[in-house]
Amino acid sequence: MGTTLAEKVWADHLVRQGENGAPDLIYIDLMLMHEVTSPQAFEGLRLAGRKPRHTDLLIATEDHNTPTVDIDRPNPDKTSALQLSTLEKNCKEFGVRLHPLGDADQGIVHAFAPILGLTQPGMTIVCGDSHTSTHGAFGALAFGIGTSEVEHVMATQTLSLKPFKTMAVNIEGELPKGVSAKDIILAIIAKIGTGGGQGHVIEYRGEAIRKLSMDERMTICNMSIEAGARAGMIAPDETTFEYLKGRPHAPEGEMWDKAVAYWKTLKTDDDAVFDKEVTLNAADLTPFVTWGTNPGQGVPITGNVPDPANIADAEQRAAAQSAIDYMGLKPGQPMKSIPVDTVFIGSCTNGRIDDLRTAAKIMKGHHKADSIHRVLVVPASSRVRLEAEREGLDKIFKDFGAEWRNAGCSMCLGMNPDKLVPGERSISTSNRNFEGRQGKGSRTHLASPAVAAATAIRGTISSPEDL
Repeated sequence: MGTTLAEKVWADHLVRQGENGAPDLIYIDLMLMHEVTSPQAFEGLRLAGRKPRHTDLLIATEDHNTPTVDIDRPNPDKTSALQLSTLEKNCKEFGVRLHPLGDADQGIVHAFAPILGLTQPGMTIVCGDSHTSTHGAFGALAFGIGTSEVEHVMATQTLSLKPFKTMAVNIEGELPKGVSAKDIILAIIAKIGTGGGQGHVIEYRGEAIRKLSMDERMTICNMSIEAGARAGMIAPDETTFEYLKGRPHAPEGEMWDKAVAYWKTLKTDDDAVFDKEVTLNAADLTPFVTWGTNPGQGVPITGNVPDPANIADAEQRAAAQSAIDYMGLKPGQPMKSIPVDTVFIGSCTNGRIDDLRTAAKIMKGHHKADSIHRVLVVPASSRVRLEAEREGLDKIFKDFGAEWRNAGCSMCLGMNPDKLVPGERSISTSNRNFEGRQGKGSRTHLASPAVAAATAIRGTISSPEDL
């Protein structure tokens, strides 16, 4: 029997196979770090008198707590300032490379690494952050880990884990015009639920996936965790190689040729069997938007808020009613009738250059609706910000009436001043719409950059077609 992509990468990193139900020990090629989940790990090493096993396989940046305005001034949030300064001290003490606020390579941890060419096919990549699944877009086995595991990787460059189950999500056919990667993943989560991928590595396959850019593939894999999966993967191909070639940490010369030869072997065998398989027809997909308080509570933008009375399962019916009450909506209400106060374009899901280009193309020549309080455009990394400014996208955003910010997680998790007030409603290109995610009492609708931009123009949830 053949093996899947995930199984191939696992096998290539197996240090010791567990016996009698014990977990395997696998080697970790790269660990990404930020200020939120690293302090306890550094302190654990300090107390044990240990040093990192391979400092060259660790790299850190500042993202969650970084302010996106006035970055040259002292951070007014004392907790945020403390977390950032602690990371800087720890990295200096232990010799870990750090890209801090103000550095040209600083950015959200899952955005800066691919740009530098640190993320490569066939690698095992971990970080104390659930959206590490983003890097699976390159054919890497990438997943989030806990703080104690962060310390273990720092000390040993290995992890003790039981093999994950495998799942295939096939998107067959060609996407209709106006349907994006964000719409694909929201549709997948709506179909399989927020627990549909639990314990699995999801491999995204099919014609529609193969035609996506690397930025779009990262959006897909990023939100695998919202389907309950441990990781998401897409087999590397010419699109992957073209993206990586010439980047600072990509192989060069003869090593590049050898790397590509290996990367081309990283694909699921024809006779491999997945533990679970799901298929969607690309032609059936439309722009998607969430109505509730988890990423699985979504519908096509042309649809309506569901009526809990029509949901047979009692638990799901109660959850839907609770979400509708929190979101201040009515059963049967058309999604396009919902007015929005704030628009957020950014995050590790949709803050890359392709995303900003998409939003700018729609916004150009328009101005935000008078009813929209503010539009925040936050690039996922400083390199993305610099590229956007070279292309003049920043001017388009400013002329539109949007706020052009520095790189960081920002309103994705309601950090520093970038948050909503109770009852305020946003349309957001981020990945989570839990109660209070963007600020206490905040109401969040997840959508693509195109839908967010169109909504900013019209004031109610809209798609570019509505323009």
